Amino acid sequence: MEKLIVTGGASLTGTINVSGSKNSSLPILAATLLTEDQCVIRRVPDVSDTNYMLQILSQLGAEVERASGNVVVTAKEVSHETPYDIVRKMRASVCMMGPLVARLGRANVSLPGGCVIGDRPIDLHLRALKELGAEVEVKGGYVIIRVPHGLQGKEINLRGKFGSTVLGTDNLMMAATLSKGTTIIEGAAAEPEVVDLADFLNKMGAKVSGAGTRRVEVEGVGELHGAEHTVIPDRIEAGTFLVAAAMAAGSNLRVHRLRADHLTAVIDTLRACGHEIEVSGESTTVRRTESPRGTRIRTGPFPEFPTDMQAQMTALFVVSDGISTVVDTVFPERFMHVPELQRMGAVIERQGNTAIVEGGQPLTGAPVMASDLRASAALVLAALRAEGETQINRLYHIDRGYEHIDEKLISAGAVMRRERV
Repeated sequence: MEKLIVTGGASLTGTINVSGSKNSSLPILAATLLTEDQCVIRRVPDVSDTNYMLQILSQLGAEVERASGNVVVTAKEVSHETPYDIVRKMRASVCMMGPLVARLGRANVSLPGGCVIGDRPIDLHLRALKELGAEVEVKGGYVIIRVPHGLQGKEINLRGKFGSTVLGTDNLMMAATLSKGTTIIEGAAAEPEVVDLADFLNKMGAKVSGAGTRRVEVEGVGELHGAEHTVIPDRIEAGTFLVAAAMAAGSNLRVHRLRADHLTAVIDTLRACGHEIEVSGESTTVRRTESPRGTRIRTGPFPEFPTDMQAQMTALFVVSDGISTVVDTVFPERFMHVPELQRMGAVIERQGNTAIVEGGQPLTGAPVMASDLRASAALVLAALRAEGETQINRLYHIDRGYEHIDEKLISAGAVMRRERV
């Protein structure tokens, strides 16, 4: 196990390049199971979640090669049963269900694990597969799915208690590609990662339309073929670096290889706080204002403010003047970073799914504990601004979704090092 030791006070300058999207890579890699042909996926980030996904593909029987961000998968013969010990470590492994059921007519997938940030049930996934004709049983820690009479397309509403489900939309799209007839997904997630998956499926010969809207139509086809695809930039990693520049004193940072249209809500919020943002093609530059002010954010499905940026923005509000309000409607319990920020001097009051931040408080380095992926990123950002050293334990959380985050920040002027515990 490792910890990250950050010395605060450094400014961030120069350029940081954004990696490929973790949340796009995972379902796209799963989708390679839909064909026996070779698939080439480019710009796959080197993070533990994608490493787990590649291990799952290998143990299912696929041939997997990886070099310099490029992954080649050939899934000629695959098993329907996913490895329990790996799947339980990563929630996104649930997206194996759709392609396995579509291609093999059955799937045994262990109940997924991952970050604990409140209830994230897979009920919507299972309900959707049932409506396509699958029989589902949960037994012994596994979801056992059988399709005795083939998948049949129909109209399905995926909207749940807290809005759309991204992985549920992914699963249903993948399953529907090889079903009979047409599947219409109402209440579909419109996130860029869903669009990226749909683009890859269409390159494989699928007929998916409407991705990026709340109504997606999938016309089933007889088979899919191999394809090559480059994963979109990781908008959450990009947003995290934009916020890092807004936090570190005297920063003038260029974040390159991002899609600004995927980050409109984040960029608008940074501007509302007074920071100077310049967008030019694939690059966005942040110049931190010396008199930042707080504001209000409310998370929601894309294109609203992303819940995956909530913790990082909360850290920014701690060092911005005035009172800021953070409301998370997607994961109402996603505030485990709050007590750790308080250890560093933050003044935050939690009221249900709302955090009220009294900004302008000085931060002091302290030993803190990462509890999930995005909370750990928020602690790194706070540590960049804090006086003295901050020790961030359980660093494996951040390695789930950020490719070499410490090396990238060090290249821009941050002072930090990893140590084994």
